Amino acid sequence: MQKTRVLIVDDSALVRQTLSEIISSDPELEVMGVAADPYFAAKKIADQVPDVITLDVEMPRMDGLTFLRKIMTQHPIPVLIISSLTDRATQMGLRALEYGAVDIITKPQLNTKQFFEESKIRICDAVKAAAKSRVNRRRITEAAQNVEPKLSADAVIAKSSLPKGQMITTDKVLAVGASTGGTEAIASFLMAMPVDCPGIVIVQHMPEKFTTSFANRLNDICAITVKEAQDGDSVLQGQALIAPGNYHMMLKRSGARYYVNVTEGPLVNRHRPSVDVLFRSVAKYAGPNAIGVIMTGMGDDGAKGLLEMHDTGSYTIAQDEKSCVVFGMPREAIKLDAADQVMPLDEMAPFIIKKFRY
Repeated sequence: MQKTRVLIVDDSALVRQTLSEIISSDPELEVMGVAADPYFAAKKIADQVPDVITLDVEMPRMDGLTFLRKIMTQHPIPVLIISSLTDRATQMGLRALEYGAVDIITKPQLNTKQFFEESKIRICDAVKAAAKSRVNRRRITEAAQNVEPKLSADAVIAKSSLPKGQMITTDKVLAVGASTGGTEAIASFLMAMPVDCPGIVIVQHMPEKFTTSFANRLNDICAITVKEAQDGDSVLQGQALIAPGNYHMMLKRSGARYYVNVTEGPLVNRHRPSVDVLFRSVAKYAGPNAIGVIMTGMGDDGAKGLLEMHDTGSYTIAQDEKSCVVFGMPREAIKLDAADQVMPLDEMAPFIIKKFRY
């Protein structure tokens, strides 16, 4: 089996060493080389083109965004942003996604063994997802295997049927799950939503703090209100709630009111937040009052949850392969016959609005 070759670009020697050890520990990955800044990286790429580049955004001589722009407008290579959690790095990381980076993950956390092992899982999985992603030239204007058992949604929320007495309500819920490539897909989807759309709950695999900036960015460009969810927030018409990074989000119901529970817990399907956790809660508390959408992403998180939604009467949609950056999560849902419809990203919003209204 040919290994995925990774070029690590970071000005910190400690980060380069740590990332090298993490990536080399996975039998499917190998470190092709390391570079302290984009100039050294460019020389290495001239000798051998990597399958994936991990890139810091804050570096001397040339920042990561400038280097990324050059890559994406000349010879696109899948780029994974490895970022710290500073406000500046967060903003630059989101800009990097707009410029064509595949995904963002935080730099390895070394303070405890648990944090390090979780970082290891996320980094290796993200590199593999990036290697399988579709990356196109852009015109720009101004997880390691067997590190941790793959837990299911059972670890966070018990499966149960929706009580018959709670089936009927006038409030509707739209649940969305995405991973690699999902930030731009969700932006496109929400920008097409009118202000009278049903309440929306979203899990996008993304690090903590980045979800705050992501929600704020979407709130600025969308007609609807978009915010990072807080525990107890009501699910309201014309509003989208995005699960905060590093926390699971579940839908709950009190009478006719839907609200969200934001909670800690183990990685589920190697993720926190997990799409399966959200979808199971929607199946449990909303059932036929909901529509579920699974978008672009690596792996199978959300596939079983979408099936649970389908089985409790929700209408379910999977993004088609052509419009996905990575056709992993939708493909797995389709394999389970969990999706009532498979459609391109740009057709989803008009279809859903018509579905809810009529």
